[in-house]
Amino acid sequence: MTPSSAELIDLHRHTDGSIRPQTILELAEQHNLPLPRDLETLRPLVQVTEPVADLMAFLARMDRAVSALADLDACARVAYECVEDAGREGIVYLETRFSPVYMAQAHNLNVSGVVEAVADGVRRGARDFGVRVNLIGILSRTFGVESCTRELEALLAHRGDFVALDLAGDEARVPGELFVEHFRRGRDAGWRITIHAGEAAGAPGIWQAVRDLGAERIGHGTRAPEDPALLAMLAERRIGIESSLTSNVQTSTVPSYAAHPLRLFLARGILATINTDDPAVSAIDLPYELRVAAPAAGLTPEQARQARRNAVEIAFLGEAEKAALRARVEEALAG
Repeated sequence: MTPSSAELIDLHRHTDGSIRPQTILELAEQHNLPLPRDLETLRPLVQVTEPVADLMAFLARMDRAVSALADLDACARVAYECVEDAGREGIVYLETRFSPVYMAQAHNLNVSGVVEAVADGVRRGARDFGVRVNLIGILSRTFGVESCTRELEALLAHRGDFVALDLAGDEARVPGELFVEHFRRGRDAGWRITIHAGEAAGAPGIWQAVRDLGAERIGHGTRAPEDPALLAMLAERRIGIESSLTSNVQTSTVPSYAAHPLRLFLARGILATINTDDPAVSAIDLPYELRVAAPAAGLTPEQARQARRNAVEIAFLGEAEKAALRARVEEALAG
């Protein structure tokens, strides 16, 4: 199964999980950071190539990569390069998301400044590389409710740069119930809602994300099969699932590609999609996920095509743009 080399869509890609090792190296040199100065030594510290114990162990590699963001110029640079890399992969529509507090923390950067820098980098990248990009703001629950409130304020100050709000981080220890008011404010601002849920915690977290936070899409959702009623609801209400095959194996969220529920989601008529999550940390790209990971997860060629079609249907775009994108994707699939 070989994907078309163009007209690809990635709806779940973290800007701060897309930092090239070479860029980390250069930023470490520029800012005299306590990181290795050669790629061979650096790579195993910032990339995952074999499964690790859990999500937080995976994020420890990402923490090291993000520690290279020593100033706002670095934040703008990695956002620009994220879009450049997406264009090279044949991605024509990208939704990239980031947590400004997470990107700011290592060097105590101004959180609002990080938002501005990333938005600027994405805008320039979209212009230079011809990729349609929408930004999603993340509240990083790992740092607690008060930090997320500060993060939300910074995102709202630049609300026109974003189409959606997300909740990510330590799902197992910091439940979504704590963020109902944050997401009410996000919806009031006109944002769409996607929530990381059902990854480190179980099916009840997905129910909560939909019922209380207003989730139209779920990031990962790998534990949804624990509750057949939940699967039925996701299909009936057309709640999209942003699946990331390699990432879920590497974080030990699922034990193997073959055990991943994406095939089940598609068989049940759920609008599930294939995405990269943190491509630089995982050392993969979207063509790899379609060419290698999807067959390993048991997807037929037609199911992989359906996942690409689903991405158009759940994209945070207006109907006119969806129609144009749908036509491009269908032409690529027919070819």
